[in-house]
Amino acid sequence: MPGDESLTEGEQFVLRLHPHWKTLLGPFLLLAVIVIAAIAGLILLPAGSGAGLARDAIGVVVFLAVIIWGLVPLLRWKTTSYELTTRRLRLREGILSRSGRDFPLIRISDVSFSHGPVDRLLGCGKLTVESAGEHGQLVLNEIPDVQQVQAILFQLVGDEQARLAREDR
Repeated sequence: MPGDESLTEGEQFVLRLHPHWKTLLGPFLLLAVIVIAAIAGLILLPAGSGAGLARDAIGVVVFLAVIIWGLVPLLRWKTTSYELTTRRLRLREGILSRSGRDFPLIRISDVSFSHGPVDRLLGCGKLTVESAGEHGQLVLNEIPDVQQVQAILFQLVGDEQARLAREDR
């Protein structure tokens, strides 16, 4: 898996997720409306001396809309990842510049999830991770298979606590 060089000795990847595809739904629907409106505008555009300039303007608007409401959200979704390892929860995001945040499993005190009716149908939800320290609570929205992720994370926290207890003996 990419990023193996950033793991500590004995640490292994368990799960890598991107936000649920639902995050792309709104921008793509807006993009579809813009494209439909542009097609309707081109069809209804009267022929005349300014028609060429109007077609060019519509083309530029559609091109910018594809970049703003299509490409940027897709890249943001693709470059955002939630990684679970045997020792930490890692958050990575950013298109041009990257940022990351790591939460050692040993500092996590509670893991919970919630999802409404639409989220249940789509198989996603909100994961809340409570940890000791200055940040306290981390809320991750649009997590795919949130119940499974919560169960895995809870198990990993228990395994890490047991591992550290064995090392202390």
